[in-house]
Amino acid sequence: MSALVFTLKEEPPQRCDLSPLSPDRLAASSAPIEGIEIQTTKRRLCVGDIFAVTPGDPVDVRFEGGSERFDYVGMGMMRGRIAITGDLGQQAGRAMSGGEIVVTGSVGRLAGSGMRGGRLEVGGNAGDLLGGALPGEMSGIRGGIIRVRGDAAERAGDRMRRGLIVIEGSAARYAASRMLGGTIVCFGRAGARPGYLMKRGTVLLAGGADEITPTFVETGVHELVAMRLIARWLIDERIEGGSALAFTLRRLMGDTATLGIGELFLPAESGA
Repeated sequence: MSALVFTLKEEPPQRCDLSPLSPDRLAASSAPIEGIEIQTTKRRLCVGDIFAVTPGDPVDVRFEGGSERFDYVGMGMMRGRIAITGDLGQQAGRAMSGGEIVVTGSVGRLAGSGMRGGRLEVGGNAGDLLGGALPGEMSGIRGGIIRVRGDAAERAGDRMRRGLIVIEGSAARYAASRMLGGTIVCFGRAGARPGYLMKRGTVLLAGGADEITPTFVETGVHELVAMRLIARWLIDERIEGGSALAFTLRRLMGDTATLGIGELFLPAESGA
């Protein structure tokens, strides 16, 4: 069966909560899709007001046309696939535990927030707090994989506990802030103070950083089997630059202002 397709009619007049259009919820619903109500910031809208719907497999969902006003796409999804041609708003993939979301454009803040499994792929850039925690939450991403082909804004991986975040472009300041576990790989240059207040976890900055958090401690240059395994996986995933992690890396421990057993890896020749 072919995919269930939502074709955007025109730019929505307000922010839209598209969480009802996840594969799990669509497959369980018997109501006409065009009549599903979309929560908005102002007036009531239904799916049919925003999209032309082409029937298909509800576990394979495709959006032809995106918008930075489309929020909560794939929120809580446990299976299936969502593909978006265009951009998305905030909290794409929020609390997802399975399945796959593929976005050709960019995503807003808190993409992958609270994620427990599955895969989120972003063709463009990601906003603040990629895989991060909402105010009051104890942890951000707790499992799964986030891949961003472009750049990530501030505090990517904030309070990350498990999983993997791969940023193929640059990361703004405070990447891996308050990190609790998991792995972040950034191939471009990171902004100031990566790993700020991190307790555990592994951060690989192949492009170096503008300023190292001063409460990190140098532990020398290492050749680690774990880094080669990560590099092998990245190469298998056809992620450009993965081979750079298979060689010697400079290792720092921190943040010593907290528990201090996180790891920050930089190119061996990097001064920062």
